[in-house]
Amino acid sequence: MEGQELVIQRFPSSISWTLRDVVAMGFRRGRIALICFSGFLLGTIAFAVLTPKYRAETEILVKRERVDPVVSAEQSQPLTIQADVQEEEMNSEVEIIKSDDVLRKVVTQTGLDKPSGHSWFHSRTPQQQADLALDALRSTLIVEALPKTHIIRITYTSHKPELSAKVLDALDAAYLAVHQDMHRSAGQLAFFDQQADNASKQLQAAEEQLKEFPKEGGVANPTLARDYTLQKLNEFNYNLGLTRQSIAETQKRIESLKELAKTTPPRLTTQMRQADNGQVMQQMESTLLNLELKRSDMVSKYQADYPPVKELDKEIAATKASIAAEKPLGDVTTDQNPAYLWIQSEQAKAAADLRGYQAKATETESTIRQTMDNERKLDADSIQQQDLLRTAKAAEDNFLLYSRKREEARISQALDENKILNVAITEKPSVPSFPAQSPWMLGLFGTMLAFAATAGLVFTMEYMDPSFRNPGEVQSVLNLPLLAAVPDQKHGGYRITTPDEPRPEDSNGNGHLMEGEVESTSGPVS
Repeated sequence: MEGQELVIQRFPSSISWTLRDVVAMGFRRGRIALICFSGFLLGTIAFAVLTPKYRAETEILVKRERVDPVVSAEQSQPLTIQADVQEEEMNSEVEIIKSDDVLRKVVTQTGLDKPSGHSWFHSRTPQQQADLALDALRSTLIVEALPKTHIIRITYTSHKPELSAKVLDALDAAYLAVHQDMHRSAGQLAFFDQQADNASKQLQAAEEQLKEFPKEGGVANPTLARDYTLQKLNEFNYNLGLTRQSIAETQKRIESLKELAKTTPPRLTTQMRQADNGQVMQQMESTLLNLELKRSDMVSKYQADYPPVKELDKEIAATKASIAAEKPLGDVTTDQNPAYLWIQSEQAKAAADLRGYQAKATETESTIRQTMDNERKLDADSIQQQDLLRTAKAAEDNFLLYSRKREEARISQALDENKILNVAITEKPSVPSFPAQSPWMLGLFGTMLAFAATAGLVFTMEYMDPSFRNPGEVQSVLNLPLLAAVPDQKHGGYRITTPDEPRPEDSNGNGHLMEGEVESTSGPVS
């Protein structure tokens, strides 16, 4: 090229985005970006102005002022009352509020299931319309349990302030009704009333049987009579044992008396006397005295060995021997032995006692048998009476139980009728006067939405644009070395041409590179 100097510049082959590139994209698509930004911003503001949303609130307090009795067969149920409401109970009440039963009643009462316009494409059945309204209500309704409180806050937003308050009023009423139905047993009062009447009839029948029982058995209290009979039977058995013991003792006594009678004489000596023979002794003593006197005279005259003296001594010795040999006369008196008589009498008495004891034992055994038969009959009557008493007691317990349960059910029903529940509406919904949206928040939201939509549109258009916006894109996409790039002062950026494309002529009519064109080649640069 004559008169011009060709400057060859190396360009990076990778694409790098800078803030200037991003801003350049906005300037390149400035008209479209402005239209998009203005349209979204104005559309958001128009939507907020034309379709305002009104928010109504209501609050429900969950408390523990009422405790319903447990329906069971127990006579009394211990009431375990917790001071605080548990988190599970709060969540349960929240789920009841959001249940289909409650929300479907609200939809029906407030007319949300009525179609608001005409359907051009297809018609819906009333059930489908109600289901759609139910889903819309569930998505719009906000039910939350406030932390560290016993309060449930319910928020509903709609395009009409009266509708918001009306929906929450209907929701409170439907929730209280469902809560009341879920915490009570349907037909409880009628059931216990019927059971109490049946138990009263059973009690009267059992009492009539108890009244007729003494007429049949003849004993008013068989149990007491049986106990008394058993006591007397024990006494009879005790007396029979004593009698048998007495029989054994008497038999042993008779045997002993018989053995004693064998060794006891029937008579014994009562008096025994011994006396000497007076005349014979007197004569012999007199003879002895004479002989002693005679010897005394002879001794005084003669010697002791004198034969007459010796003869006299022999006579004196014989006389003394006769006196010594003389036996006294005995006198013995006998009489009946009193011991023998006592033995005989005791033996006769013991035999009589033995017969009496034996007769008494026989009679006692007969009495014991009769008493045992009577005791068995009284025992059977007592069992029958106890069975009647248990039946009457069970009927009485059932009557008292059902009467108490009937009274509890009546009290619960009265509490339900007077709307005395464990939940209360602490804040009733009111018709809101101002929309729920803040103008500043709407403006900020519209600005952010318009900016996001505009940025997305610009980036999308840039991505879908097939032209090259910088030398790096050329080198990266074509994978060819870039010789030179001249900025396009008129359109901005770079104009890319290929060797097959006809080049515009310069002012001199030559086919050289003009300002803003880039020439690329696959051959080496010389």
